[in-house]
Amino acid sequence: MDTHVTTKMKISKPAHEVFEAFVNPEKMANFWFSSGTGRMEPGKTIIWRYDEYNAEGSVLVLEVEENKKIVFSWGAENQETIVTITLKELDFTSTIVEVNESGLKADDPEIVNKMLQQKEGWVYMLTCLKGYLENGVSNLRASLVH
Repeated sequence: MDTHVTTKMKISKPAHEVFEAFVNPEKMANFWFSSGTGRMEPGKTIIWRYDEYNAEGSVLVLEVEENKKIVFSWGAENQETIVTITLKELDFTSTIVEVNESGLKADDPEIVNKMLQQKEGWVYMLTCLKGYLENGVSNLRASLVH
């Protein structure tokens, strides 16, 4: 059985600004990963790096619908999940960002811990996005301590 986590947050910016923050690695570096090897485009494999944690991983971009949706897969071979980021513009000044990560295995003995960690990570990433886009705060990224 496949299970998932979903997180939502309202960002007081139009969808095109939120979208660009995700797909442009220079903007993403202000709230999420420290670097990326390219812009998110369908079929492209990108390497994202977290300098603070000395970690990197590849993501395969599956789908991009400008200003509306980004879908990618990531994780180790036997732990790969699919992330869908959906943008719903409420008006020209605010957007609901929904992140859904699916593919977590319900029969995994660590499923509860993994779901909590993923949910915590998504809430934190969206909080950093909100701080960056709404207030220009770019020093929150990678401050979460486990």
